[in-house]
Amino acid sequence: MDDGSKVRVLRASGLAIWVRLQSLVIFAAVGVAAAAVHLAVVWALVSQWSMAALLANPAGFFVAFWVSFFGHRHGSFKADDPHPIRRALPRFALVAVIGFVVNELLYAALLAWTPLPYTVALFIVIAIVAVATYLSSRFWAFAVQPKQ
Repeated sequence: MDDGSKVRVLRASGLAIWVRLQSLVIFAAVGVAAAAVHLAVVWALVSQWSMAALLANPAGFFVAFWVSFFGHRHGSFKADDPHPIRRALPRFALVAVIGFVVNELLYAALLAWTPLPYTVALFIVIAIVAVATYLSSRFWAFAVQPKQ
């Protein structure tokens, strides 16, 4: 391989790393935005409408789901051709609901069976669910279908 070829390979691999890093940063930003929306909806329903927190939480999740779905569809996992909603929406909904259930179950388990402070347990749970959600979304929910 000549020097020009080596430079092209290095530039291409550097660009691939940059694109992947950019995707992770956008994924984190969308996640933070969705979490803020979730929290705001729950806060509003509980403090302004006197709704029970456990009833407000699914409403917050539902509103935040749309922020997350469209943010990931058009940002984190953006493709040259937009992901077909008929395919991506049910897949991402399944990823999100499973993530929500795993979050609750794992958090409850860590609180019940470990001496971890609730904040540490929550951080661990959020990290695990975020990684699983990223991988599931990237390689399944928003996977780019090969051209036929």
